[in-house]
Amino acid sequence: MIEREHCDLSIVRQCRLVGISRASFYYRPRPVSEENLALMVEIDRCYTAHPFYGARRIAKWLNERGWKVGRRRVGRLMNLMGLEAIYPRPNTSRPAPDHKVYPYLLRGLLIDRPNQVWATDITYIPMAKGFVYLVVIMDWYSRLVLSWRVSNTLHADFCVEALEEALARHGCPEIFNSDQGSQFTSEDFVEVLEAAGGLISMDGKGRYLDNIFVERLWRSLKYEEVYLKAYASVSEAKVGIGGWLSFYNEERFHQGHDYQTPRQVFGGQHGPWKCGRSAARNGSASPTSRQEPESGEMLAFDHIPTGPTTTEGFYNDVDESKIALTNAVPTMATVKDGRQPGTLS
Repeated sequence: MIEREHCDLSIVRQCRLVGISRASFYYRPRPVSEENLALMVEIDRCYTAHPFYGARRIAKWLNERGWKVGRRRVGRLMNLMGLEAIYPRPNTSRPAPDHKVYPYLLRGLLIDRPNQVWATDITYIPMAKGFVYLVVIMDWYSRLVLSWRVSNTLHADFCVEALEEALARHGCPEIFNSDQGSQFTSEDFVEVLEAAGGLISMDGKGRYLDNIFVERLWRSLKYEEVYLKAYASVSEAKVGIGGWLSFYNEERFHQGHDYQTPRQVFGGQHGPWKCGRSAARNGSASPTSRQEPESGEMLAFDHIPTGPTTTEGFYNDVDESKIALTNAVPTMATVKDGRQPGTLS
């Protein structure tokens, strides 16, 4: 767009014509260092196991494992990863001034059929040379992942593409639930939902339990797939994630659905769920109240089923050149023991 050797227009003039600053033209993004990438892998492990840990606790957790880092560095990397601790905040009822916040519509709602409620979320996926972000659209009743996308930025585009894919394949849900992330409150995302005609629901700030099924999906995905592998490229990450999501959707038995697969539940009938602070069938948060009244059996949080039946057509085009690092990213084991990347610590 801007030519350095233009015969008539200077760079200053060209920047003014296209409406950007000279700093934006000259800026060259710096790649994340190998040490920071290895540190981000460990932060992700800690956060996945303890989503209520903030920068201070995660820094302490890392210190005990040999990392000499402070909370400010951990907080900066958590911002880059899109992670935020779950804890009660003051004045959480105040809407953010820069976007419209929709009410939470799922409290006490009996969810008893497919396409009644959809949910979405984004997570950080570590690779051997950098990282990407993953978004999914999930049917709450069956916990089937209807569509997904991978991106190397947190712009709203890949979320909009995943939403459009799900709507094209399965129609519009009665309610679409998300958190208050900037991707889901962006004009592009909200316009697609409003045009489809469904109701929009948003979680309270910091309330990960409002979207517990997708949070459980991230835990299952990372422990069963991502942490067992060190993806060498974005394309390899897409294939690995796509394969696992397909397996989880089509073959992996779900205990909460009487050992049916999510695809089977999505196409048939199963017992209803009632939403509350927990994902228990009676909507209660306490362990005692999660017992079935007749059998006395304890109801645990269920694993989340996922994914499209095929990986074809579900990938977001990602510029792998932007995931810039020249060497493989060492894991915690590499830093401490000198072993090769991909070795589990």
